Amino acid sequence: MRRVITRRSPIHGKGVFALRELAAGERILEYRGLVTTWREAANHCSGRENEEHTFLFGLSDGRVIDGGRGGNSARWLNHACNANCEAVEESNRVFIETIRAIAPGEELFIDYSLELPRSGRRRDTRETYRCHCGAPSCRGTMLRCT
Repeated sequence: MRRVITRRSPIHGKGVFALRELAAGERILEYRGLVTTWREAANHCSGRENEEHTFLFGLSDGRVIDGGRGGNSARWLNHACNANCEAVEESNRVFIETIRAIAPGEELFIDYSLELPRSGRRRDTRETYRCHCGAPSCRGTMLRCT
């Protein structure tokens, strides 16, 4: 029985939604796509109309999973500051697991905690990576705040 479905999200574009109740700690999806270098992924993404809308997931070994190439529905997970799921890396694979119980119809979220290299920061960075989650504890950005 399918556990999730991808459909239009009230937060942003598409999202991933629970089809049935999901228990806390349940492994839902694997984030799939082409495993490559950041440089190659950046070259592939550059010049696109909406460059900040990518499906890149960084691995601890310095490579990246490009969900835009060979990816699955996990690429449609939206960001929320108070996420109900988390990404767990095991042997250069990324799995999405629930942090708490999730009701049928509820959207699944992860905290992107994006990091930009200092050379990539622009004046409009905060606006480009503005958060739309609407949570009372929203920090206003998908960027990692330190």
